[in-house]
Amino acid sequence: MAPSEFAIRLQKGITGGFAPPTPRLIIVIDGSDNDLKISVAKREVGSPDLTPASLKTIVFGDHEGVIDELHGILKELPIEQPPGSEDIYRMDTSIAWQSDDLEWCNGGPQGCGGGESFVNVGEEEKKKFKRAVEIIEEISGEK
Repeated sequence: MAPSEFAIRLQKGITGGFAPPTPRLIIVIDGSDNDLKISVAKREVGSPDLTPASLKTIVFGDHEGVIDELHGILKELPIEQPPGSEDIYRMDTSIAWQSDDLEWCNGGPQGCGGGESFVNVGEEEKKKFKRAVEIIEEISGEK
């Protein structure tokens, strides 16, 4: 069961190199007090910047099942080592989860800037990560 208080951040656009990554989408979900506070910022095609974040609040209970699923998935998935070295899931996407019982983040705080991870994943882990992304997009209304 997922904790009642948690924070999730999804970012599409995490791979860089010499230049830092350019985010295409950032979703932030804060879960507490039976509510989910959701912030979504997108970069429109051809625009150099993200649009100002749209904000909404929804009822936690409406999404409790998929949040439990997401929490369970992330508990099982590995992250790249060293952090930020390589996009091991090959989706140019990072997820960060923070709660009392779990801190999980792939892609490093500054995205993936090159290098090679000594942790690799198989097709099953890639499918689970893809499902985690789908859950966050579904909750936020971006799917």
